[in-house]
This record gives sequence, C-alpha cells and structure tokens, in this order.
Amino acid sequence: MNIYVGNLPLDVAENELRQEFLAFGEVVSVTIMNDKYIGSGQMRGYGFVEMFSKSEAATAISKLTGKIIRGRVINVVAALPLTKVGLLHGRRARNFGKRGRPRTY
Repeated sequence: MNIYVGNLPLDVAENELRQEFLAFGEVVSVTIMNDKYIGSGQMRGYGFVEMFSKSEAATAISKLTGKIIRGRVINVVAALPLTKVGLLHGRRARNFGKRGRPRTY
C-alpha cells in the first residue's frame, strides 16, 4: 500500500523516514520528493512510503498521523492512485469555473 507523507522537514533523509515506518511492518520503498528533475535538487517536504501489508500500513497511518518530526507535524494518509487523481482533477476542471463556483450554462 502506498502512503503519502506530507509536511516533512526539508532535511529529513529517506533512511530516517523508513525507520519511523519500520516500527509498524515491512517497508518496500521510501521516496522523498525533490526538484532533481529541474536541476536544483531542493527537497519538497513530502514523500511516499510503500508498505507490504495493507493492515500494517493502516496501523502506521493511524499511529504516525500528527507525529512531530524535527519540530514539524507530519500528515500521513493513504495515497491515491494517479489515475484517480487525474480523473478527479479533470472532473473539477470541467464542472467548475474560476473561483471554484459551479458553471451555469
């Protein structure tokens, strides 16, 4: 199961984030997002943790939501698949005009 972790300190390392989740089960992968694709390499303050078991991931989400890491309260939620995010964004873009108000035709 893929988990979104937001509001991370900019200097947190993938190994440190992995250790937080290992307490709840097997971690498949940890990715902290950064701007390496545009050349700066600056950290973005969010990342993704993939866990092997859905039940272990659910436990990690409930226990780590609101935890303070280096003075920042992290947000931990189940990540949506990219296809659902794209569909939701597309629906919002079609059904709503500027300022989030429904369009009138």
